[in-house]
Amino acid sequence: QVQLVESGGGLVQAGGSLRLSCAVSGRTFMRYGMGWFRQAPGKEREFVAAITWSGGTTYYGDSVKGRFTISRDNAKNTVYLQMNSLKPEDTALYLCAADLKFSSASTYPRDYDYWGRGTQVTVSS
Repeated sequence: QVQLVESGGGLVQAGGSLRLSCAVSGRTFMRYGMGWFRQAPGKEREFVAAITWSGGTTYYGDSVKGRFTISRDNAKNTVYLQMNSLKPEDTALYLCAADLKFSSASTYPRDYDYWGRGTQVTVSS
């Protein structure tokens, strides 16, 4: 059993920054890929970013490229999402996910095995 808990969300003005964290606990003896997704009311879940076990390869959704940065600290079992130049359209529930099958990363929700409950990010204009 693996548990993921997100934190760091909140209310921020447009142009501001937030740093989200995702703590992974439980059975984490295998190397695993990690991803961030977001979901706004009435919209489908959207891919935000993903990172391989080593951190050497990252992927970003088109809408966040150049503004968001994903990173990880495996010694702390924690994944981060640094969000800069935030826009009102970034408002959503942000969820982290773990793929325990592979050490690579995926942009597809179906490839992930465990999910956190999410942390809310609200960007005001």
